Amino acid sequence: MDKQFWINTVSKNHVMRGVEGGFTQADHGKNTRLKRIKKGDYIIFYSPKTELQGGQKLQAFTAIGQITDDEPYQVQMTPSFHPWRRKVIFFECKETPIKEILNSLSFIKNKQHWGFPFRRGLFSIPKIDFDIISRAMQIKINRNES
Repeated sequence: MDKQFWINTVSKNHVMRGVEGGFTQADHGKNTRLKRIKKGDYIIFYSPKTELQGGQKLQAFTAIGQITDDEPYQVQMTPSFHPWRRKVIFFECKETPIKEILNSLSFIKNKQHWGFPFRRGLFSIPKIDFDIISRAMQIKINRNES
């Protein structure tokens, strides 16, 4: 099956926890959309702010990786919070403000209200947009694989 390309909207501090632990979460720990991601798919992280509660405005792509497992798995963080995750191998990259490439992105139809697509949290994007973002983030991926 063909690889797909995803964006996950997550605060930067949560993205960095995922980078450290080699995982991603979405939808406040639910597995609903995580099930749609397949092993080998690429995922880019967009961070509107530095932290979920409060934090400073960031509006940047902060990490990029590839899914390495076959299914979501569940972990226990507290007695009442058992989020679902996917395993990710992260690539070295440069944090990139969205405004540097905004006008080139096809999945953003209305450039005046460009933030609207990110409200969905986890969503797929066309390969052309993945290529634009990944080039801006200066990652090294074998383009024949993507």
